[in-house]
Amino acid sequence: MSRFSQPDPELDHRLSRRGMLGVAAGATAAALLGAAAPATAAPATASTTTASGAKGRGRPVLPPGRLGIQLYSLRDKVSTLGFGPVFAELERYGYDEVEFAGYTQGSAGPITLAQLKRLARNHGLNPIGSHVGYYSSDPGAYTFAQNLTKVLDDAQALGLRHIGTAAGPFRYGSTVDAWKRAAEDFNTYGAAAKARGMKFYQHNHSEEFSFATDNPKVRLYDILLKETDPDLVYLEMDIYWAYVGQFRFSKRPDGTPAPFEPLNYVLRQPDRYPLFHVKDGESDPSNPYGYRMTDVGDGGIDYQRFISAVTRLRGHRLAHHWQAEHDNPAESFTFARRSSAHLHSLREKC
Repeated sequence: MSRFSQPDPELDHRLSRRGMLGVAAGATAAALLGAAAPATAAPATASTTTASGAKGRGRPVLPPGRLGIQLYSLRDKVSTLGFGPVFAELERYGYDEVEFAGYTQGSAGPITLAQLKRLARNHGLNPIGSHVGYYSSDPGAYTFAQNLTKVLDDAQALGLRHIGTAAGPFRYGSTVDAWKRAAEDFNTYGAAAKARGMKFYQHNHSEEFSFATDNPKVRLYDILLKETDPDLVYLEMDIYWAYVGQFRFSKRPDGTPAPFEPLNYVLRQPDRYPLFHVKDGESDPSNPYGYRMTDVGDGGIDYQRFISAVTRLRGHRLAHHWQAEHDNPAESFTFARRSSAHLHSLREKC
């Protein structure tokens, strides 16, 4: 993978995310991905004002019952307060779903999976998915490669409909054949999840949109899509990281143009994207990633356009789940409240 000489947010996040992951019994944590610079948050309340400042009069862009949040964004509150108080706040902010990044709650004390499931339901929150590591050199690690049965047992106990990983398919390298091998792994996990009534998914960061080291004409993400079985392997597009990928990898290593639009991937195969991460960023061309991460609504990603384009597809209004996320919010409850208010305020143009 290509790397910059300065600190790498995605690499840093692989390491920091270990602290949030695990199971109720305290199993080995798994590594995930992601990160970027935080923005200063400010209080906000729900309104009917669109991102452009105009009062919204059309149909809400956000489908009813489909707003979730990736709990990694609230890891500081989960570790100090526990899931109960966090879920109570999310209920107040109008969230419908939660996506896990681990099932422990730090200093707040132990909790069983049955208790966790019940706690979410008691606050009107549907546990929709979870991020688990892909592989590890530790045979006891809580990852798909090392402990697939345990991972699926826990997901089933929580009543999850989706179980996935935020790790990139770089286990065997960045060549075409390496990604074909990783795709075989994902097909195996997808088949096992499907047998339990769940969908296996992979969450992207920007590196997935880079090019194969042995064939720079081939985008790695295209290999993943082509080599995984669409009935077994699904995608959770992190929209922010996809646009970072657009900024970083719209040219091949030799400088020839290779433009792409993240939304078009979804519109071509909407059934493959049951989940999305709604994460925002302010354009910053001086940053090697092209954006600085912000609370949802404070950045430049046009979520009115993106969500509307997907939900207007025939039969897809309620077919997708939209998870707000910020890797390092300045204040996590403020981020959750403001992001919900902004997304609920968006209206389709009349």
